[in-house]
Amino acid sequence: MSQSVSRYCIASPVGILADTHGLLRDEALELLEGCELILNLGDVGNKNEDKTILERLSLMAPVHCVRGNIDTADWAENLPMCQDIIVNDRRLHLVHRLEDFVPTTSCDAVLHGHSHKPRNERQADRLLFNPGAAGKRRFKLPITLGKLWVDERGVRGAIIHLPL
Repeated sequence: MSQSVSRYCIASPVGILADTHGLLRDEALELLEGCELILNLGDVGNKNEDKTILERLSLMAPVHCVRGNIDTADWAENLPMCQDIIVNDRRLHLVHRLEDFVPTTSCDAVLHGHSHKPRNERQADRLLFNPGAAGKRRFKLPITLGKLWVDERGVRGAIIHLPL
C-alpha cells in the first residue's frame, strides 16, 4: 500500500526537531514560533504522556513525525518509519536513523535524527540534515533544533542552538 504524500506551499521556514526524549523545552517552542510546518524526526519519548509533545507542537503548525527507536508507547504505533513531504515542490524525506535511508530514494533533502549530532551538509545533489537533539542532553553534545528554507534556490538549513 502506498503512502500519500503531503504537500505544502509556505513562505516561512520549516521547523525541524528530533530526539526530545520526553522533554519539550520552552526555548524550543519560542524558536519554532512563526514556522508554518514542523517536522519531528523521532525519539519523541517512550511514555504514554510523551504524545503531548506532538500535541503541543500541533497547536503551532501542522506536524509530521516519524517513529524513533525509543518511540515504543502505544500512541507511537501509528507513526511511520519514514515519510516524504513536499514543500514548495521540493521533496523532503524524513527518517529517524540515517542508516535506514534507502539511497535510491528520490529527494532533495534527507532529514534524520538519532545521533544527537547536528549536521547540515550537502552531499551530491541533496542536503543531509540532522537538527541535533532538542530535549535531554546526551554526553556533551549541544541542545539544538533546525530550520529549513525551501524555495526556488533549493533547500537550505540552519542549526540553531537553544539559549539555555
